[in-house]
Amino acid sequence: MLSYAIVTAPGSAPSRACLVLHGILGSKTNWRTLARRFAEALPDWAFVLVDLREHGASRDLAPPHTLAAAAHDLTELAAALPLPVRAVLGHSFGAKVALSYAGVTPSLTHLVVVDANPGARPDRRGSEASLRALDTLEAIGPAWPGREAFVDAVIGDGHERSMAAWLAMNLEHADAGFRLRIDVRAVRSLLDGYFTADLWSVVEGAPAGRRTTFLLGGASGVMDPPELARLDAVAARGGCEVVVVPGAGHWVHVDAPDATAAAVIAALSPRADATGPAPASGR
Repeated sequence: MLSYAIVTAPGSAPSRACLVLHGILGSKTNWRTLARRFAEALPDWAFVLVDLREHGASRDLAPPHTLAAAAHDLTELAAALPLPVRAVLGHSFGAKVALSYAGVTPSLTHLVVVDANPGARPDRRGSEASLRALDTLEAIGPAWPGREAFVDAVIGDGHERSMAAWLAMNLEHADAGFRLRIDVRAVRSLLDGYFTADLWSVVEGAPAGRRTTFLLGGASGVMDPPELARLDAVAARGGCEVVVVPGAGHWVHVDAPDATAAAVIAALSPRADATGPAPASGR
């Protein structure tokens, strides 16, 4: 089963759970600080930080490593949790897993998509940094005498130090130093599913009563104008809410943590006006 950690507000007694899903090459720790803020503001929710398959401590799961398999992992996890899962939040690749899971889980009441395109992108545009990172990890190899040697190698392959330090979070202690704890081929297979899956039907055909929120970076290239127009059309008929954070890039939660916290808290809170969703903002 998937590795996970549960974040709740001190002294709270939550009645429902929200799964929180990281992006490709990430782990459950990526959203920990923000999850604490969510829980403090929403004590009725427990936030379940998940290591998706072949990430973090969720390794050696049986193939195939597909989007559908990643969503099925969540179904198994939800069945083992002490609280009913009523929401899922995902960023980037994790958002596509969230959409896939939502498509087979009608009991979800809330879906939060953080800077991800529901449609297929066979040309792989918008994810160049992730693809370059995978190329680098494949080229430099899995075994390292120390973290700094790994960081230097990643920088030497053309990446910023911040990216190198983030990728170094995927190192674990080994007998002779450190070893990369991810299977690059398995991660590539998962990313292939991200690019080929078209999940617009989950957004446009959501069951009555589900609240869907898209949180997008205003400077992100994940969505093209025609796709944004399609999303706005769904929002106009009450099918979703769209929040755009001006100036934020693809890693919205890193570039604008306060705006991200406010948007997620609002998405999981009762609406002030129960007659319909909030209008799109920021664009």
